[in-house]
Amino acid sequence: MRKSAVLLAGLLTAVSLTACGSAGGSAEPAVVVEVKNMAYNPESVTIEKGQTVEWRFDDGGLPHDVVGEGPLEGRLKSELLTEGTYSYTFDDAGTFTYHCTPHPMMVGTVIVRE
Repeated sequence: MRKSAVLLAGLLTAVSLTACGSAGGSAEPAVVVEVKNMAYNPESVTIEKGQTVEWRFDDGGLPHDVVGEGPLEGRLKSELLTEGTYSYTFDDAGTFTYHCTPHPMMVGTVIVRE
């Protein structure tokens, strides 16, 4: 009987730690946008309010950024990156556009639903 109680206690501890780990810490991105081949891929994404978009930069050494337009101007703004990631959590519903500063023909859209 004691073995069963110890096993049950260990199992409950493992389950509670797993639950805490998934609820806390940094959230996984809802969607990943690849920044390569002089484009954002996909160019348009749809997420829910409060979700995060992650941009992954890998375009053979060419620097790119993510710069918000309209209501996100000055808020959605990454550094110029040749590699690595940039994330942004969208707290408001709407349609948001962004571009790459050195390559203005690179544009993208994030649609955020309630």
